[in-house]
Amino acid sequence: MTTSGPSGQQAPEKLPPPAPTAVERANRMSAANMIRSLLPLVVICLLAVGWVTFRQSGTDPVRPIDPTNSVRLATERASYPVEVPSGLPDGYRPTSARTDAPDAAEGAPVTLEIGYVTPSDEYAGFLITDDADAEPLTSVLDGAQDDGSVDLGGRTWTRLTSERGETVLTREDGDVTTLVTGSADDDELQTVAAAVAPVSQPS
Repeated sequence: MTTSGPSGQQAPEKLPPPAPTAVERANRMSAANMIRSLLPLVVICLLAVGWVTFRQSGTDPVRPIDPTNSVRLATERASYPVEVPSGLPDGYRPTSARTDAPDAAEGAPVTLEIGYVTPSDEYAGFLITDDADAEPLTSVLDGAQDDGSVDLGGRTWTRLTSERGETVLTREDGDVTTLVTGSADDDELQTVAAAVAPVSQPS
């Protein structure tokens, strides 16, 4: 609808804004594409900053556990003297422990495993069992190559290299096999093996 001005003449109708030119449309699309392409980079940067802040905050992601209960169950059920690493230096922290003792029948084989984070933040796993077919044992020993022996804690341990390329320290006493292996270096694995001793029985 149009209106008349004071002189009775009709006011000119407002013309619609001119359509954007091809150059303007291209510029707008380029800007939008640039924003969309930068979003993943921004997210990655934010995550990286958050991770660095977390590492610098001093928060330790390792959650040590107390293996005492698993050791006690294995000791009560096993038909052999259970041994575990004892008196390890600072920096060796147990982070996992499990045993099949609760499900073992009287006189049946018993396996005990304890996992440690070492001072270099690597893994050292300890295992003792009188079950030659225990999966945690065979999964390490199958395909392992003999690499000599080493005396630790007054005992001779056989040194192997597993199929994963990790050092394996193992010792047999009758039907009982004790084993230490993991991603930790030889010195740290030998420290764990040298600390293996019989579990102290409560008086």
